[in-house]
Amino acid sequence: MGNVMLEGILLVTTGFFVLVTLLPLWRHRAWWVRVWEFPRLQLGTLLIALLIAQAGLLDYRQAWPFLLSALTAACLAYQLWWIAPYTRFWRNEVLRAAPDAPGPRIRVMASNVLGPNRTSDRLLALVREYRPDVLVTLETDQWWETQLDQLAAEYPHSIRCPQDNLYGMHVYSRLPLEEPELCFLVEDDVPSMHARVRVSDELAVRMHFLHPAPPSPTENEESTERDVELLVVARSVQGNADPIIVTGDLNDVAWAPTTRLFRKISGLLDPRVGRGMYNTFHAHHWFLRWPLDHFFHSAHFRFIRLLRLPDIGSDHFPVFIELQYDPKHTRQQHGLEADRGDQQQAEQTIDEEPVTPSDVPQPDTEPRR
Repeated sequence: MGNVMLEGILLVTTGFFVLVTLLPLWRHRAWWVRVWEFPRLQLGTLLIALLIAQAGLLDYRQAWPFLLSALTAACLAYQLWWIAPYTRFWRNEVLRAAPDAPGPRIRVMASNVLGPNRTSDRLLALVREYRPDVLVTLETDQWWETQLDQLAAEYPHSIRCPQDNLYGMHVYSRLPLEEPELCFLVEDDVPSMHARVRVSDELAVRMHFLHPAPPSPTENEESTERDVELLVVARSVQGNADPIIVTGDLNDVAWAPTTRLFRKISGLLDPRVGRGMYNTFHAHHWFLRWPLDHFFHSAHFRFIRLLRLPDIGSDHFPVFIELQYDPKHTRQQHGLEADRGDQQQAEQTIDEEPVTPSDVPQPDTEPRR
């Protein structure tokens, strides 16, 4: 292969990476724009390989190879900027609980089971091993509900919405669920669940379980519905002084602008920051993985452990978190902060769908009298 052809391939390849790096800067919500927010780790890896190829194949006695490598390096730096908080080089956003710290703990497991998957025994085995206080399952249909009924003795409290459209949802809890509500906030066939989880007489945790539809050629052509659902829930908890946990498959990666805006508006913390990506999708393709399943929580909690659990036959790995309630030190933990532009952007996005923050259930978490 001649030098001219090699240079042409490197030039076209670099142009492609520049394009997909810049494309998400366009605020258009089309799926083919937003999809490039997901594979930043993969793009960063390929950009490193491209830099190595350029260094070995280009003749730097001319000026344009320097420009080409500079563009590649700039794209690499930009991709790494987004994912850097989800590495161990970053400061932890959620502080670790002291081994002897007092205070109640809560364990939560979230699992997108993949509706057609029929290996329920794997999920049930994990539930019995890790014994979460609260289990949320996504994409669960009537068959899955029947299988999960085996948990009824240990998990007597539940919210159920079996569906065949890959948006079924179930919540099972050892602990009492107070003010449980099933909602369809944005789309008529996409549920969310909301409840107050009674941990003790003194502690109740407001929880929101979400699974908005993703932007994709087979789902919604734009991200509007997903973005609105995330932001309307964020707005509903903004400034709330109660202990709060939001979890589910949000169909958005941890570093995406919409999820970052969710964190800014809600004030909730991400326990993965400074610890790792905890990539949960795709379970069967190691080279195409990113974090779609999330736990966000208020500053009332300290970190004990966060685990990506073994494969259950789904395209998602289950995830498990254990947190300790520590309301005395909330001011020691800080997440992202919203400025006026963020507030305006959230308002403008929410206004695109007929839903308001008052439509989101807001269970009161006062101590039991």
